[in-house]
Amino acid sequence: MPVTNISKTINPYLQLMRFDRPIGTLLLLWPTLWGLWVAAEGVPPFKYLLIFGLGVFLMRSAGCVVNDIADKDFDGKVTRTKERPLAVNNLPVKNALVFFITLLLMAASLLFFLNKLTIIIAVIAAFFAITYPFMKRHTYLPQLYLGVSFALSIPMAFAQLRGNVPVEAWLLFIANIFWTTAYDTMYAMVDRKDDMKAGIKSTAILFGELDYIIIAIIQAMMLLVLTLLGLKLEMNTPYYIGLVLIVLLFVYQNQLLRSRNISNYFKAFLNNNWVGLVLFCGIFISYVSIAP
Repeated sequence: MPVTNISKTINPYLQLMRFDRPIGTLLLLWPTLWGLWVAAEGVPPFKYLLIFGLGVFLMRSAGCVVNDIADKDFDGKVTRTKERPLAVNNLPVKNALVFFITLLLMAASLLFFLNKLTIIIAVIAAFFAITYPFMKRHTYLPQLYLGVSFALSIPMAFAQLRGNVPVEAWLLFIANIFWTTAYDTMYAMVDRKDDMKAGIKSTAILFGELDYIIIAIIQAMMLLVLTLLGLKLEMNTPYYIGLVLIVLLFVYQNQLLRSRNISNYFKAFLNNNWVGLVLFCGIFISYVSIAP
C-alpha cells in the first residue's frame, strides 16, 4: 500500500486520539506524577512510572475518541471542532467505536500489574472518563466532572504504592479538581458562543461575564489546599517557591482572560502545562533536599 494511502487511513485515528495535541495528556500526566512522587516520598519505582504513564496516554486517547463519538452531531456546529473526522464523515462511527474499545482494552491490560484497591479506583476513573462527554447535555458543570475524572489518578497512585489512600492523597485530589475546573473553563470559553447555539452546557456559560473572577477564586482555592498539603507533609522551601511561581502564572492567565480575546483564552489554557510542571518540580526538589 502506498505511503499516502497508509497516511490517509491512519490520520483520522490519530486525529481522534488527539495525537497531534499532547496538552491533554500532559495535563493528566502532571497530577499523576504529583501523586506518585508524594506517595513514594521521592522517586517511585520505574515500573509504576511506566504503567501509570501508559495508562495516562491510553485513557486520555480513549476519552478523546468517546468524546468525538458522543459529540458527532455537535462538533460540526462549533468552529474549533467542525473539521474533526466524525464531524466531516472521514471515518465511520463503528470504526471509531472499535478503536475506542481497543484503547480501553489496552488500558485495562495494565490492571493486571496493580493491586485490588487500585483496580477499584481505576474502574471508577474509567466510568467518569467515559461518561464525561454526556455531562455537557445535562449539567453546566462538566468541567467539575472532568476534574474528578483527571484527579482519580492520584488516589490510584497512593493505593498502589501505599495500599491505602491517606489524607494527603485527598488534599492533592481536591487541589487537582479545582485546577482542572479552572483550566477547562478557560478551554470552554473558546467555544462559548458556538456552544450556546448548539445547546452544549459548560461552566464558561454558567459563569458568564464573571468567568475570570470565578476562575481566580477557584485557583485561589487550589493554592489554599496545596498550602495545607505542604504543611501536612512538612514540605520545605522549594515546594513553597513553586506555589509562589504558580501564583504568578495564575495572575498572567487572569490577565489573558480579561482581554476578552478568544486566542488569549486558549493561550491561558495552554499555560497550565507550566503550572503542572512547576508544582511537580517543587515536589521533586523538596523530596530530593530532605532525602537522607
